[in-house]
Amino acid sequence: MPPKHRLSTLSRGTCAVVVDVQAEGTMRRRLMDIGLTPGSPVQPLFQSLSGQSVAYLIRDCVFALRTQDAQTVIVEILP
Repeated sequence: MPPKHRLSTLSRGTCAVVVDVQAEGTMRRRLMDIGLTPGSPVQPLFQSLSGQSVAYLIRDCVFALRTQDAQTVIVEILP
């Protein structure tokens, strides 16, 4: 079984698949609404100049997430 990582720790261009969303309440709903559901592919594209958010490719759309929100998403890196 491959090791699991937090979405916020992935390097640019790394392909992964969502395993779990550990956020609670409305933030959990928002993350799932943008496509971060178990089994969904995700890939970090680039980081903001401030370093506080990262743009991710999620189901063929680009979304920017704050690092603190990306820490709540557990992913498995694809080979």
